[in-house]
Amino acid sequence: GSTDNTIEIAQEFNCKIYHQDWLGFAKQKQLALSYCQSEWVLNLDGDEVVSPLLKQEIIDCVNNNGIDGLDIPIEDYFLGFPPDKNSKFNYRIRFFRKLKGGYDLGVEVHESISVQGQIKRSKGCIQHYGENSIFVKITKSNQYSELKAIEKAKKGKKASLLKLVLVIPLTFIKSYFLRRAILNGKRGFIVSVLNSYYAFLKEAKLYEQNIK
Repeated sequence: GSTDNTIEIAQEFNCKIYHQDWLGFAKQKQLALSYCQSEWVLNLDGDEVVSPLLKQEIIDCVNNNGIDGLDIPIEDYFLGFPPDKNSKFNYRIRFFRKLKGGYDLGVEVHESISVQGQIKRSKGCIQHYGENSIFVKITKSNQYSELKAIEKAKKGKKASLLKLVLVIPLTFIKSYFLRRAILNGKRGFIVSVLNSYYAFLKEAKLYEQNIK
């Protein structure tokens, strides 16, 4: 599924390489999980970096028999800048014992990991550099909203006029005020508008799926 020469780069380091044509986000990662041979697994995308504090927490977690996974804040950089430290971050389980966790295969995008065991919330974060331009963010919104609409339609979900009307203002309020994007100045306003656009696309495309 790689499109950025990952395989060619890995070959330079004499790595064991597994290649699989694209199955979808969750299925692809579940397959990768099956190839892992260590007790612990770190799910890190190509545009993500482990912060120094998180690195130490991961080491501590491995040495603590009572912990089965870490719930990690994702620090989303936008236009090359990190969010204000007082913004509200999304948390994701990304580090876990292989035998205790797995992916929800019913999810088309924004795949999640379920872990049976003790989860600790980390202070260190994963730095995400996936939205370095407005063009990239809009492109991802278009792609991901299509997948989410298909996923919802498969589950029998129906679009409603009320949601179509309210989803933009409500999502903006949530992003700009409740999640404190307002602390990020112009970038915070822009990202909140784009988040609202993404939410609208998901609902509009669900309607499109409903009438096909």
